Parts: sequence; C-alpha cells; structure tokens
Amino acid sequence: MEINNNQLLRFTTAGSVDDGKSTLIGRLLYDSKSIFEDQLDSVSKTSAKKGHNGVDLALFTDGLKDEREQGITIDVAYRYFTTPKRKFIIADTPGHIQYTRNMVTGASTANAAVILIDARHGVIEQTKRHSFIASLLNIPHLIVCINKMDLVDYSEEIYNSIITQFEEFSSKLITKDVCFIPISALLGDNVVNYSKNMDWYHEGTLLSVLENLHISSDINKIDARFPVQTVLRPQSEEYRDYRGYAGRIASGIYRVGDEVAVLPSGFQSKIKSINTGEHEIQEAYAPMSVSITLEDDIDVSRGNMIVRKNNQPEMEQEFDVMLCWLANEAAKSRAKYTIVHTSHEERAIIKDVVYKMDINTFERDSEDSNLSMNDIARVKIRTTRRMMLDAYRDNRNTGSIILIDESTNETVAAGMVV
Repeated sequence: MEINNNQLLRFTTAGSVDDGKSTLIGRLLYDSKSIFEDQLDSVSKTSAKKGHNGVDLALFTDGLKDEREQGITIDVAYRYFTTPKRKFIIADTPGHIQYTRNMVTGASTANAAVILIDARHGVIEQTKRHSFIASLLNIPHLIVCINKMDLVDYSEEIYNSIITQFEEFSSKLITKDVCFIPISALLGDNVVNYSKNMDWYHEGTLLSVLENLHISSDINKIDARFPVQTVLRPQSEEYRDYRGYAGRIASGIYRVGDEVAVLPSGFQSKIKSINTGEHEIQEAYAPMSVSITLEDDIDVSRGNMIVRKNNQPEMEQEFDVMLCWLANEAAKSRAKYTIVHTSHEERAIIKDVVYKMDINTFERDSEDSNLSMNDIARVKIRTTRRMMLDAYRDNRNTGSIILIDESTNETVAAGMVV
C-alpha cells in the first residue's frame, strides 16, 4: 500500500485551565502509536511516582518542569506526529489569561484550532476569548471538542445545549467552518477510536476530522506575492551571468513567461526561469522556496516583492493594524520600532491607538490608549517608507507584521493588517 501523507496540517489547541488539552494531545499521540518506548517508560515512572493508576497522558506534552509540577501548560509546546494520511504539528498553547501572547504566537500559522470545552461547565469566558483569538488570527477551521463527556453520563442533551451556547456568540466570529465533537480524552472516546458510549453521535472522531480537513484551499492562490530574501550570484563557470532572486512564495502561482512587476520600484519584466534546488521547473506555487530569474536586468534586492503586473498589493506608509502586545514593558508613546513584514524591514512608530479590544466581552474601548502585555488593540502605524501590504484576512503571509524594539532587539508586538 502506497502511503501518501506529504500534506502537513498545523493545528493549535486551546481551552481553559484543566479542560484537558494536554490529556487530549497525550491521548491522540498514545492511541495513534506516535510515542517512543523510552518516552512511555519515563512517563509511566512519573505517573507511578505521583500515585496515578495507569499512565498520566498529560505528561507527554507538559515538557517544562514547572508545568509537570503544577499540572498546567505555560509555554507553547510543539508536538509532531504522523498517520498514513497526513503529517501533523500540534501547538499546545496555554489557557491562562496571562499567556494570551503565547496563544497568539502558537496559533499564527495554524490551519485549524481545536477548542476544548468542559462538558460540566459549558461555554465560559475563556472559551469566548480563545475563539475570538482564533477568529482574529483568521484560522480557517474550528473544531470544538466537548470534553469530559464521561462525567456527564455521555448526555446528548448537554452536548446539544453546549452547541447552542457556542453558536449564540460565534455568529460574531469570522471563522465559518466550525464542527463539534463529544469526547472523553481521559478514556479515549471519539479521539482516535469511536465511542461505544455515545451511539447517538454519528460524525467522525477527532483524528478522522483532522485527517480529512480540506486545507489546500486555505492558501491564497490568486494574489501572486514573492518577497525576495536574497540575490543569488554563483560566480561559477556554469552560471557565469546567473542572477536569481531567491525566497519563499507567500501566495499565488508563478509560471515561466509571466509578466511581473518588482515593488516598490514598479519596474516590469517577464519571468525567464524558475529553479528549485538543482531543477528548473515551469511553474511554482505557495509555499515553495524557489529562485526566479527575469528577462531584464532590474535592480532587485532583499525586501523587494515580485508580483503580477495587474494584481498588486497596496503601497501604504500609514495603515491600521490589529496588534497584540507581547512585551512585558508597556508601549511608549511615539517610540521608534523596526517593523518586519515578509523580508522587508523599515522604521515605524505607533501613531495612534484607535481602540483596545476587551477579548472577554468583545467591547471596544476607545478611551484607553495604553498598550501593555497581552493587550489586543487596533492601532495606526506610520513607516519611513511605503510598505507592500495585503489585508490579513486575504493573505496571512503578506498581511502580518512584527515590531522590534531597536534598543533591546526584542519582538514587542505582532500585528495583522486591517
């Protein structure tokens, strides 16, 4: 049997404290046979030391000593596993409010978010906050797992009432693809194997939903964007006059012969060749890393962008961004930052805070203009030169920015172009 599992799905997990995220991931790894024997031995010994009956599945993911001791997740833990259908990267993000920034970083590249709800408590403030962040980060698919069904006697009535609660507030969210699964991570119901206790549920298990999510349409194939990372000049006998522009395609499709423009200069040319490694290819698409040569000698350098002649991003020097403040220190008024957007860097200031978002009530506060750790706000940014931008909802790669403090070189904020 030929295994075709070259498609990679990144997903993030979110839920409030003790909703069982780490146990769920442990169960997913354990039941899909993705745990090494030495890991199993180590966790079995720790479980026995703590006096647990059997293996404590949560210990497979809580890697930090503090996490194991307190039984909580603090940092974003990445776990890799593979099945015959797909490869997976899990970003296990913490549920506490003071770790909002960790959730934002863990979820920023995800194709899907698995949100856990404790069946005993239903939809709580944390659930709304995590769903809002997932929607803000434009994660295309939400999988809502209603966990601990064993503690409510596998009641279909409770499951349906939680779906109603969730749908009442989720109508305000951008994410359209939402599915619900009743599970018990501790006992394994509907995680990898079907549950014998919930014969009223007829959809897929969590693993089968993850394996069959349609993600190839999540990448923007219309707007061709190629940020140049470096210029290749091999200076060898074979490639004496070769001048290639190397980088990773952010979105869209490029073909040999396409008419393109180089931004910000606006000079136009045609694609002469596309190379990947040693091979010359006729077309390339996101997210491939390639080297492109042009018919004409144009001045192209790192930070420039090669785009289609008749489909170009906005060229803006002042623009609005939804910003998540990551630094421990609050933002200083009119401070200068380095803004990084794809491979392009400029200097920038936060000109104005339009409003701050209360992520628990979804209310906007236009009075408070102080940005401190974990705050999410809409701000106006002004840069020294024009940036080549798309709206984040249309293009996650060319619509995202980070701000770096010039004095400490610390990443202080991550933002999404509105």
